[in-house]
Amino acid sequence: MTDGDVYKVIELIGTSTTSWEEAVKTVVDRATKTLRDLRIAEVKELDVRLENGKIAEYRAKVRLSFKYEKECD
Repeated sequence: MTDGDVYKVIELIGTSTTSWEEAVKTVVDRATKTLRDLRIAEVKELDVRLENGKIAEYRAKVRLSFKYEKECD
């Protein structure tokens, strides 16, 4: 019998002072440093933080999925 694959999904928020694209890139770049076998990055929500009526920071909420590894016996 073949075991099926299992994936874990986490949600992270990235920020950037320049763009939403950079905010998403921040999430992916950081996640690849500690997670293996990332499969999908899904942008769920975009917003901005305001200061004195101006955009101070772009924020991206991103769901990432990666293959869940079997525990060692």
